[in-house]
Amino acid sequence: MASKVGNIVFYAEDPPALARFWAATLGYPEQTWDEPLKSQLLASGLTEADLAKRGLAEDPTGEGPRLFFHHADGGKDERNRIHLDVSATPGRAPTHDELEAEKNRLVALGAEVVRLVDQSWGPWPEHYYQLRDPEGNEFCLQ
Repeated sequence: MASKVGNIVFYAEDPPALARFWAATLGYPEQTWDEPLKSQLLASGLTEADLAKRGLAEDPTGEGPRLFFHHADGGKDERNRIHLDVSATPGRAPTHDELEAEKNRLVALGAEVVRLVDQSWGPWPEHYYQLRDPEGNEFCLQ
């Protein structure tokens, strides 16, 4: 049997806020610790403070990745060892205008543009934005 990715986990100084950013980026509904899940978590020994240090962004259809956000004890200092590639137009390459519009939407949500990459990697053209989320995690918008 093969393994499957369960969560993609981010450490964050403000996990609920970063979860809201990524949920909006991916078009997921905002997640809160609603009932009955909240009562189950509290009954298992977690506290309100524990819940405030976590966040979740989950595709309600189950098709997209589930992102989990956990409190970090300090800020991010170095480059990511792994990053997400976000498709501006899933299933096809975006037009210039579509890429620009999605980049502008993500910046309005709190992303920061690092650079525009416009080059070729061998025979493959590369045209994408390298961005940072509100806590400095790099990702690419293609």
